[in-house]
Amino acid sequence: MANEVDTSHEPTLTTLVSGIINDAQNLFQQQIALAKQEIKSDLHKTKEASFSLAAGAGVLFVGVLLLAHMLALLLNWAFEPNMPFWGGYAIVGGLLTVAGVALCYAGKKKFDSFNPLPDQTVEALRENMQWLTNQNPK
Repeated sequence: MANEVDTSHEPTLTTLVSGIINDAQNLFQQQIALAKQEIKSDLHKTKEASFSLAAGAGVLFVGVLLLAHMLALLLNWAFEPNMPFWGGYAIVGGLLTVAGVALCYAGKKKFDSFNPLPDQTVEALRENMQWLTNQNPK
């Protein structure tokens, strides 16, 4: 008959809803995997920055110790007519202090250059969860 339409190729409502749910699950799994990868990357950056910061703090500590020792020798020199031993300590301590400050600054800059939380992925997951929970089947 001319009035009959072949509907055998059209998917059922159940098939469509199942497809949507499967797609949403796949999207959610992909976003979880992306969040894990971003967290791993950020942890690696945090480890590098921590090492630089710790190295800078250690060198800075040695520099401050040497400068303090230099100050003691300077006071000794100021009151005695001997050859000053503090000159070498001042040069080495000053260089180590400058190096320590530079390493601490580099570590701080690394920490400031990234956010340890994957903001975009978390926001996308939040949007997807809102979309999934706001669906009203009719």
